[in-house]
Amino acid sequence: MTEDRKLEELEIIAWARLLKVSTRLLDVVERELKAAGLPQLAWYDALLELHRAGEAGLRPADLQKEMLLPQYNVSRLIDRLEGAGYAVRIPHPEDGRGQVLQITEAGRVLIRRMWRVYRRTVAENFASKLGKGDAGRLAELLKPLL
Repeated sequence: MTEDRKLEELEIIAWARLLKVSTRLLDVVERELKAAGLPQLAWYDALLELHRAGEAGLRPADLQKEMLLPQYNVSRLIDRLEGAGYAVRIPHPEDGRGQVLQITEAGRVLIRRMWRVYRRTVAENFASKLGKGDAGRLAELLKPLL
């Protein structure tokens, strides 16, 4: 175990702001998606990862690892995506008991529709608030935290 380190006041402020900004921005995105009659951001997140996986698809556990947003009930999300026709489960080619998820054409159409709302919301509520070069500096500052 590492020795306890006293946090500086500015570190505490930065931590709190990081959490508040993240929560607020995600809330705005969710509201905008809902207003546009689109599903929750978790659907976009899952479908984007399935899209990136291509024909190989992803096992459910691998999908959960790749997702940007924490998702505690991936099996329920998968059921919903499949039920809506946005993803399909197929037998794993090497593991007869396992399954692989693939995005459908309807899923690809949905992520394009969702991305238009998501992109606009990020541009208006995040990118437009940053000065020239700030996004790059912020990305670099956050890099060690990943």
